[in-house]
Amino acid sequence: MIKFGPSGNSDSFYQMGYKHTADAPEYLDKFGLDCFEYSFGRGVTISEAKAVEIGESFAERGKEISVHAPYFINFANPSDESAQKSYGYVLDSAKYLKLFGGKRLVFHPATMGKLTRKEAVDLASDRLKVLRDYIYLNNLEDLYFCPETMGKEAQIGTLEEIVEFCKIDKIYMPAIDFGHINAREHGSLKTVEDYKSRLEYMIDELGYDRVKNFHVHFSKIMYGGKGEIKHLTFADDVYGPEFGPLAIALKELALEPYIVSESDGTQAEDAAKMKEIYSSVDI
Repeated sequence: MIKFGPSGNSDSFYQMGYKHTADAPEYLDKFGLDCFEYSFGRGVTISEAKAVEIGESFAERGKEISVHAPYFINFANPSDESAQKSYGYVLDSAKYLKLFGGKRLVFHPATMGKLTRKEAVDLASDRLKVLRDYIYLNNLEDLYFCPETMGKEAQIGTLEEIVEFCKIDKIYMPAIDFGHINAREHGSLKTVEDYKSRLEYMIDELGYDRVKNFHVHFSKIMYGGKGEIKHLTFADDVYGPEFGPLAIALKELALEPYIVSESDGTQAEDAAKMKEIYSSVDI
């Protein structure tokens, strides 16, 4: 079943008097939302007790929770020491994801640095095979690890690169950030067919069963010559992309992803708007 929710707590969460993420499920109910993404972007700093408390709160209200691993992961860093840290960031995030009772872990795969794109992609691919082995050794194969499409041209994470990474093992699920794709391709997502062509490519390469419930990030994003600049809200009418054509494409292809809004401060409001748009589509 398709799910909609915010990444982190919106400005209105605090304006309505809520203070802690354990309160998020009650807040999500006010918007009719189904899921939530907890960010470890700046590091895994939560206590085990707090993670259990949050997990119990989400379970009580039947809300799903995913996590975003630290932003500084880079599996194309030439340094083996840095690679070991990246493995650790993913595995630590996975440990707390299990305490939350969640199933999906999103991570940024890599940046080019001084390597050529092919060198960076090849190195990241090799490292993701090592990460796969660590995941199985730590009995974490019941989770989904979701490499994300990225918005800047110097980052590793085109749609095609993410699909190839996901071919490494079934534990890898694509996290498709349509705002990032639109930003790095300078406004490429406009029509239903623009979205369908990407979705059909994923299905052709990975199979329908692996794509049916894939992970989605969606927001409007300002971009320039090198791609992503900053996240916007649905109030923006300049940069896009628009969600309506994606909603139609998802229904036409019978896909039911987990859709996370990453709007700037209006994540819950814009997630609710996406759910409304999706519900209004009749094909």
